[in-house]
Amino acid sequence: MAAAAAAAIKFLNLATLIFSVLLLTSASDTLNSGGNITDGETLVSAGGLFTLGFFSPSPAGVPTKRYLGIWFTASAPPEAVCWVANREAPLNSTSGVLVMDSARSLLLLDGSGQTAWSSSKTNTTAPATVAQLLESGNLVVLRDKTSGGGGSVLWQSFDHPSNTLIAGMRFGRNPRTGEERSLTSWRAPDDPAPGDCRVALDTRGLPHAVGWRGGAKLYSSGPWNGRWFSGFPEMASYPGIYSIEVAVRPDEVAFVFTALAGAPFARLLLTDEGAIQQQTWRGPAGRGWNIWDASPRDVCDAYGKCGAFGLCDAVTASTLFCGCVHGFSPASPSEWSMRETSGGCRRDVPLDCGKTNGTPTTTDGFRVVRGVKLPDTDNATVDMTATLEQCRARCLANCSCVAYAAADIRVGGDGSGCVMWVGDIVDVRYVDKGQDLYVRLAKSELNDEKRRAAAKLIVIPVTVSLLALTAVLGMYLVWRCRLRGRASSLMFLQGQRPSNHAQTKAMLGFLSKTSELGDDDLDLPLVCFGDIVSATNNFSEENMLGQGGFGKVYKGVLDDREVAIKRLGQGSGQGAEEFRNEVLLIAKLQHRNLVRLLGCCIHGDEKLLMYEYLPNKSLDFFIFDAANKKVLDWPTRFKIIKGISRGLLYLHQDSRLTIVHRDLKPSNILLDTDMSPKISDFGMARIFDRNQQEANTNRVVGTYGYMSPEYAMDGAFSVKSDTYSFGVILLEIISGLRITLTRFDSFPNLLAYAWSLWQDGKAIDLVDPCLVETCSPSEALRCIHIGLLCVQDNPNNRPLISSVVFMLENETTALSIPKQPVYLAQRYSEAQRTTGENTSSSSVNNMSVTVLEGR
Repeated sequence: MAAAAAAAIKFLNLATLIFSVLLLTSASDTLNSGGNITDGETLVSAGGLFTLGFFSPSPAGVPTKRYLGIWFTASAPPEAVCWVANREAPLNSTSGVLVMDSARSLLLLDGSGQTAWSSSKTNTTAPATVAQLLESGNLVVLRDKTSGGGGSVLWQSFDHPSNTLIAGMRFGRNPRTGEERSLTSWRAPDDPAPGDCRVALDTRGLPHAVGWRGGAKLYSSGPWNGRWFSGFPEMASYPGIYSIEVAVRPDEVAFVFTALAGAPFARLLLTDEGAIQQQTWRGPAGRGWNIWDASPRDVCDAYGKCGAFGLCDAVTASTLFCGCVHGFSPASPSEWSMRETSGGCRRDVPLDCGKTNGTPTTTDGFRVVRGVKLPDTDNATVDMTATLEQCRARCLANCSCVAYAAADIRVGGDGSGCVMWVGDIVDVRYVDKGQDLYVRLAKSELNDEKRRAAAKLIVIPVTVSLLALTAVLGMYLVWRCRLRGRASSLMFLQGQRPSNHAQTKAMLGFLSKTSELGDDDLDLPLVCFGDIVSATNNFSEENMLGQGGFGKVYKGVLDDREVAIKRLGQGSGQGAEEFRNEVLLIAKLQHRNLVRLLGCCIHGDEKLLMYEYLPNKSLDFFIFDAANKKVLDWPTRFKIIKGISRGLLYLHQDSRLTIVHRDLKPSNILLDTDMSPKISDFGMARIFDRNQQEANTNRVVGTYGYMSPEYAMDGAFSVKSDTYSFGVILLEIISGLRITLTRFDSFPNLLAYAWSLWQDGKAIDLVDPCLVETCSPSEALRCIHIGLLCVQDNPNNRPLISSVVFMLENETTALSIPKQPVYLAQRYSEAQRTTGENTSSSSVNNMSVTVLEGR
C-alpha cells in the first residue's frame, strides 16, 4: 500500500509539473486588465498566425533599439513586421514592459517606468477591459464580456497602420472629421521610425491613392473605377487570393483589402523608397516573400511626368516617353528637347465656346483617347447617377470642361457615371485595361480627323485588296518553303538530305527539347554551314572579333550584310544546353538594348549563332583601356548606363517572360554605331517564374565580382542578382576601374574603394579623371549612389530594376541610404587560382561553380 501511495504521489507530481510546463509554454492571445508582458514574452493569436512582442530591427538582433510590434509568425522580424507601436520612441534596453493599466489603456513602459507609447485612453467608467491579439493580426482593446461590456472594441491597432496593409485593414479618411488613415514608410529597412514616404487616399473627385515624399507627389494610382484604380489594374488580377474595393459612406471613404478563404498570407508593403509592393508568403517550403507587383513600376508612373495634356507611353523611350494628346503640342519645345517635359502641352487651336442670350453655344467636339489611366481628379466633378451621353452633354455645355469619362466600368460597355475635368488634365498614361478619355477639341481639329477618316474609306479598301493579294501569294510561298524546309533544313546544313521522317523529326527536336516557351516554331533562319565558312573566310584569325566563355566570335559578310558569328569552342565547357538556351530565349526577345539573333547553324559537332554586327565591340574595350576610354564622354556613359537598365527592365518585366541574365558584365555589353548598348550572351540566362521571389541551382555559373553574394555562396538567384551585376557595371563605367581593382593595394576590390570614398564624403573622386571636362557632378554622384544601392548584400534591400530606371530618369527622386557592400575578395582570389584561361569548375558549399574569366 505504501509503495502504491508513493507511486501515485510521484505520478501526481509529474502530471502537475507537465501541466505547469504546458501552461508556461502555451502562449496566450489575451492580456487582462492589470496584466503585463515583458521583453521576451509574447502574445500569439489563437491560430498562431500573428505574434506580438518585442524585437530589434538590426540584422544581428542587437538590442540597442527595441520595439513593440506585431509580425507574421511564419517569418521573422523585421521583414515580417506588420505593425509597430513605438516607432518614434524606441526602447534602449530589454527592460520594456507592456501593461494594461487601470485607465483602460495599453501602456509601453521603459526601464525607468516612463511611458514610451500608449493606446488612446478609454472611458474610465467602462467595464473592465482586456487586450487581445486576433487571428487577423489586429490588436484590440475590448470591454470584457464577463463584466457586461459585450466585448465591444474600444481601440484597435488596425486604426493606426504603420507601413503595411493586411487583410481586414482599411486606409482612407473620414469626410466629416478629416481623420485620415495612411501608410508611412520606415526610415530604412532596419529603422521603423517614420520615413519620408507616405501613401494616402485622396477623396477629391474619385478616390485615388497617392504616394508622397514629403510634400511632393511621387505617383498616383489613378481614380477608382468600381473595379480597380485605373492606373493599376494589376491589383485586381489575382482571383482566389484577395479582393479589393473602395467603400464610400458619409463617414468613411476607404480602400478595403480582403483575403479569400484558403489564400496564402498577402500584404501591401510601403518600402522606405516609397514603392508599394504586393507580396505573398511563399509557404513553409518557400523562402521569403513573393513580390507580384511594385508601384511605381516604370518612368510613366512618376506623377505628372509629361505635364498638362501630356500622354506618357512606357514603350517609347526613343521619344522620351512623353507625347501630347491629339490637338496639343509641347508648351516649350526647347525644354522637351532637353528631356524636361513637366511643362506639358498647350492647345493648338483655341476652343469655340460662349453664350448667346444666356444659352451656351459651341462648335467644339470630343476625341476619344483609348486605353489610358484617367487623369488626376483633384479638379474634377463626379456624378455617379449620370449616363455617359448625359456626361458628354454637360461637358459640352460647360466652357470650362476640357474632358470627361465614365466613372464606373462595372456595368460593362462604355461604363456609367460621369467625371468631368476643368482646367488641365494631368498624369495620363497608356496602361493595360485602360479606359476611354474624351478630350475636348476645336471643330477644325475634329474636321481634320474626319477628312482623314474619309480618305481612309477610299485608301483602305484598295490597300486591303493589295495586301490580301500579297498575303495569299506570300502564304503560298511560305507553305512551299516550309513543306520543303521542314523536311530538310537541319540536314541541309550538313549538305545532306533527310533519309527518313523520324531522323528529320529528331533533328528538329533538338531546339525545342526542354523548351519552356511552349513554342516549337521559332521562325529563326537556319543558316548553311558552307555559307558561314565562306562569310568568315574559313574562320580566319583576321576575322576573329574576340573570345569568351562560349567560344570565338568572328566577323562575316553574308548576303552583303555584316554579321557576327559565335562558334562553340570544343573545350569551352559550354555545349548543347547553353546553345539551345540562347536560341530559345533571345529569338523571342526584341528590344533596342538587346543584341539581335539573326540565325543559327548545326553541322556535326559544330554549333554556331549569327548576330547583328556591332562595330564598336564591347563596353570593356573602351572603359578599361587608357586610350579608348577617352572616346566615351560623360553624356555617352550616362546614355549607356540608362540603356543597360532599360534592357534589363525589358528582360525582367516588360517582355512576356521574366529572364534573369546571370552573367551580366562589360564584355557582354555590345555597342552599336551610336554607342547605344545592347546586352548579349544569353547562354547562362534562365526563365524566372513571376510567382517566385528566388530560385536555386546546384550549378553556379557566371563571373566572380559580378555575381551577387547569395548566388555565389548559396546558388540562390533572382532578378535582384542582375541588379547586383548592374550596380557593379555602373561603378565600373563611372570609374573606368575593374571590379578586381589592383591599383589600390589597401582595398580588396572596387566596391570597397567606392564605399570608402562614399563614407568619407569624397564619392566624386571615383569618377574617371578623363571625364572631368564633360562630367555632370550631380548625375555622377546620383549614379554612384544608385550603384551602391544595387550592390547591397541583402537582395531585399536592392531596388528592382524598374526602380533603378525610375531613379535614373528622375533626378528629383530621393534615394535611400545604402549599406556597406560585401566584398568577395577572398573568394575571388581563390577562384583566380583555380580558373583556367576561360572557364573552370570549383566547389562552393558542395555546388558546382563555373567561373567565367572577367574580360
